[in-house]
Amino acid sequence: MSHTAHIPSHRKPRQSASKTALRAGVAGGVLSTIAVAGAAGPAQAEPVTQTIEMPTITAGLSTSVAASAQATQAVALDLETQAHEDAAAETASKAAKKAKAEAVRKAEAKKKAEAAAEAKAEAAERASRSTERTTLSASSGSSDSSSSSSAASSSSSSSSSNATGSAASVIAFAQSQVGDAYVSGGTGPNSWDCSGLVQAAFGSVGIDLPRVSQSQSTAGTQVSLDNLQPGDILYWGGAGSAYHVGIYVGGGQFVGAQNSSTGVVQQSLDYDPPSGAVRVL
Repeated sequence: MSHTAHIPSHRKPRQSASKTALRAGVAGGVLSTIAVAGAAGPAQAEPVTQTIEMPTITAGLSTSVAASAQATQAVALDLETQAHEDAAAETASKAAKKAKAEAVRKAEAKKKAEAAAEAKAEAAERASRSTERTTLSASSGSSDSSSSSSAASSSSSSSSSNATGSAASVIAFAQSQVGDAYVSGGTGPNSWDCSGLVQAAFGSVGIDLPRVSQSQSTAGTQVSLDNLQPGDILYWGGAGSAYHVGIYVGGGQFVGAQNSSTGVVQQSLDYDPPSGAVRVL
């Protein structure tokens, strides 16, 4: 017997072939299971919930909101003020237009009233002249007519040719208007009523006479019809209530704005004998 026969061996004993095969099969099965699991896809991950904190933005927000509100209020106030101003301007414009229309209406009404009054005064003057003539003719008769004719004849020695100074200028003015139209209330330059012509004639030499016949018949010294001088004012009717006036130009004639039919004429005193005369010059 060998001396080494009793020494134990350090090598592991060999496993039997059956055990080796069994272990190989187990290992292969485990690996196959892992491979199948891997091929099936990744494992389902659990959902992740994360809370994100947003930064605080309220800092200064109240100031901005207040400023915006104040600006909006200011704009609204401006718009309201503008609206009031526009309304006031429109109201004022309407009032001005209404006042203007009313003024025009009143002016037209006044003009119509004045025209009506002039027409009425002219009609009254004509009627008064007619009445006065009838009265004078009835009261005086033929003797008054003879007296008037004598007065005209005695005055015929005086004529416009020997008038001098202011009287000559007054007569020249009056004679230059012969042929102009007669218009009640007319004061020239191309249409006249009786007192308007007399006033303008004396105004040409700086003498300011009253406007109407009644006042002109007492504007100077009363003179007799048989003592007439060129430039004397003749009147028809009573002194202070005369309804017609003219200017004595000498030679037994006068110039006067008679009526709308004849206009301004130069006629003999016999044509329309006056009631009296007044001397201004």
